[in-house]
Amino acid sequence: MSNPPDVALVKSSVPVLDAQAIDAAIERIQHVIAATALQYSDRLSASTGAHVYLKREDLQGVRSYKIRGAYNLIAQLDTAERAAGVVAASAGNHAQGVAFACRTMQIKGRIYVPANTPKQKRDRIRAHGGDFVELFTIGETYDAAAAAAAADVARTGATMVPPFDDVRTAAGQGTIAAEILSQLGRPLDAVVVPVGGGGCIAGIATYLHERSPNTAIVGIEPSGAASMTAALVAGGPVTLPDVDPFVDGAAVKRIGDLPYEVVSRLGAQVYSHASLPFVAGGSTPGPGAFVVNQIDEGAICTAMLELYQSEGIIAEPAGALSVAALQNLAFEPGSTVVCLISGGNNDVSRYGEILERSLVHLGLKHYFLVDFPQEPGALRRFLSEVLGPEDDIALFEYVKRNNRETGAALVGVELGAADGLSSLLDRMERSPMQVERLEPGSPAYRYLT
Repeated sequence: MSNPPDVALVKSSVPVLDAQAIDAAIERIQHVIAATALQYSDRLSASTGAHVYLKREDLQGVRSYKIRGAYNLIAQLDTAERAAGVVAASAGNHAQGVAFACRTMQIKGRIYVPANTPKQKRDRIRAHGGDFVELFTIGETYDAAAAAAAADVARTGATMVPPFDDVRTAAGQGTIAAEILSQLGRPLDAVVVPVGGGGCIAGIATYLHERSPNTAIVGIEPSGAASMTAALVAGGPVTLPDVDPFVDGAAVKRIGDLPYEVVSRLGAQVYSHASLPFVAGGSTPGPGAFVVNQIDEGAICTAMLELYQSEGIIAEPAGALSVAALQNLAFEPGSTVVCLISGGNNDVSRYGEILERSLVHLGLKHYFLVDFPQEPGALRRFLSEVLGPEDDIALFEYVKRNNRETGAALVGVELGAADGLSSLLDRMERSPMQVERLEPGSPAYRYLT
């Protein structure tokens, strides 16, 4: 296979991250990426009062936007760098972009992913890379995989292809913004972007700051991995002690130095209000504002399920971040808003956990430790006297039996409606049975989900 005709084999100077560099990236990658759909959402438009569009990067050939940055960087390597091969660390999506680029340009690559990378993503990395890519599973987090990749580069002299902390990567990812403006054909009031390592929002914010300065930019992180928020609060990148790996595409302990420099220079602020008013007339934070917020993982799961059930979109957890955030945002009626669906690499085996987290987030599923008297009819009385008519037992498991009178059971209850919890707790209080509610976030609760 020969190299694509428009890929330079002579190394050029690395550009600064600006709109011109992003325009150059468009020319460099346009023959290998899809100009993904900008899909109008009737459901989300009705619920927000804005005109909400979904930028469908899940429809890329590698099912995420990551191919943009990976290909843009690798296409600029010189002959010697290509011969030395490339190395990358990834939670899964960047790795697929690197693998695709390696096979397309016939460059050898080694890719490191953490153990929590879904099997579906690992399988797709191998499929995209073919004989040109070796895949290694290292550690429990992206950061552990990144450390292994850095050691490989130091040992072998290969070229690192960073997933976010490089001008060339961020410029490639910033082509999303140029594509949105071209497809929309009218002013864009706000764009909602998921944040992991920060390369995507750095590229998008850079382009919009120059080419559409009145567009408000909202960066959304999962609450269990809010490394950009931590950096903005601290005044520089910090390493989180731990992260929730569930939103694997955005579970990064430390934001990239380059993305932090870009978003802080452009005036990004942490905004934790329950409602963010983006209006045309200048109300805070107003046109051109740049804010970063976070959203609970349970809300992300609910958004994933709604996207699937209503729009037929299979979004991975990071891919649903922007849509999940809409519940905490308020827009001037008629505003034009774009939510980036960043990826659709979701393993079907994860849907049990996704449904569980969504039900807990919606207040529909609760867990209790119940001491049942060991006498005829105890469980029947619990069903008839404690549970409501629309409630159901989703889990029942005896924990232990202390003596002949009592037996402790773990009981999961799925409510017919979230507002039925208080009456359920009242009936439990009046019951002769001893009941302990397991609260989300408690040490015991983590063993359930």
